[in-house]
Amino acid sequence: MKEQLRQIEEKAQSAIAAAADLRSLDDLRVRLLGKKGELTAILKQMKTLTADERAAMGQLANQVRSKMETLLNDKGAALREAAQNARLAAETVDITMPGTKPPTGRLHPLQIVENEVREIFLGMGFSVVDGPEVEYDYYNFEALNLPPDHPARDTQDTFYITDNILLRTQTSSVQVHVMENQKPPLRIISPGRVYRSDAVDATHSPLFHQIEGLVVDKGITMADLKGTLELLMQRLYGDDCKIRLRPHHFPFTEPSAEVDVMCFGCHGAGCRMCKGEGYIELLGAGMVHPKVLEGCGIDSSVYSGFAFGLGLERIVMRRYNISDMRLLFRNDMRFLEQFR
Repeated sequence: MKEQLRQIEEKAQSAIAAAADLRSLDDLRVRLLGKKGELTAILKQMKTLTADERAAMGQLANQVRSKMETLLNDKGAALREAAQNARLAAETVDITMPGTKPPTGRLHPLQIVENEVREIFLGMGFSVVDGPEVEYDYYNFEALNLPPDHPARDTQDTFYITDNILLRTQTSSVQVHVMENQKPPLRIISPGRVYRSDAVDATHSPLFHQIEGLVVDKGITMADLKGTLELLMQRLYGDDCKIRLRPHHFPFTEPSAEVDVMCFGCHGAGCRMCKGEGYIELLGAGMVHPKVLEGCGIDSSVYSGFAFGLGLERIVMRRYNISDMRLLFRNDMRFLEQFR
């Protein structure tokens, strides 16, 4: 039995020294010291020995067990340290190397230009207000001098939710909310989405964006309107930009005008882009109709005002020479990455 213990000790030393990883070392621990291990099997034979022999063999067996446990623990510590060093070496980061620049988002061209328009008007003392996109027929049409049987409604055929609720066709509805709840002087713009049942093509979409402007105060005239729009266009397109006003009709303004901006392609000389006109139609404007003022509780004999509504997509297309509105809504990164 003594010889068996010596053989187990020698084999254990060699096996423990040769263990390549912690898993094989744990397997070796079980094979040597487990309930069915080699040392345990030898100890079970001690019942055949005399009392003196059992004492001597027991002492030797404990020495062998203690030595194997020490060897196993030392080897385990060495393997764990080696594994940790290997992992640290594999995960080492060279802090002197340049980092990988993460991809960053950027603003949509519609948002870029809208932000510029906001800043221009804020600089002129305007406030930015918002209004509901799901609107009552009253605010979208009737309060703007468009009764139910008015023919101008046909050009703004829209998306109705009920007979009295619809998706707004213009941000002009916001000016009614403002005039009902605030007293003059008023100076606001209202950017937002609007909806019309237009067929999709290069210049039309059932969803687009407008920026409504409204000024109400004592002594407001068409000259104030022209000066405001002229400054806006010069800030957007350059100091040499010019505008012109053409007579038009809008039910909620009187007098009304279509506002054209000088063609940035030919600078007024006439070209293919402007169809030889020298100017490109950009927005509608006019003096707020007295009936609209009175309907909102504002005395039209004391106060006057002007309003305008410009299509944001149209401004963006002019700004960046974009020929097809649909490009603005297709989420094509090859197109959108051009704008900063």
